[in-house]
Amino acid sequence: MFNGLYKGKRVFVTGHTGFKGSWLTAWLTMMGADVAGYALAPDVENSHFGLLQLEKEIKHQVADIRNFEALKNALNDFKPEIIFHLAAQALVRPSYIDPKETMDTNIGGSINLQEAMRKMDCV
Repeated sequence: MFNGLYKGKRVFVTGHTGFKGSWLTAWLTMMGADVAGYALAPDVENSHFGLLQLEKEIKHQVADIRNFEALKNALNDFKPEIIFHLAAQALVRPSYIDPKETMDTNIGGSINLQEAMRKMDCV
């Protein structure tokens, strides 16, 4: 699958504990990638991430994308070749309740990731 594109590659996934992120992480590991995940803890007890027990398959880090130093350190420690950015506050109702937190996460978190990887030569 994908002609071995991900086999042996160091792939960093933000939002790996979410539904789409856990599917992506599962596929990447099945394709032979060395995966590091960076996300908040799953917000439901029987999450897809938990059911697949992905924390046993990857380098799993529970952290907030809004924390620039932690994100930068995680990237520098793992030295990824490929990055998938799925971390976000994607639910509409919570965005109405706390729009600032949604913007801080979605916009600020994306800027944090771009800034942290801007000077990396491995990506």
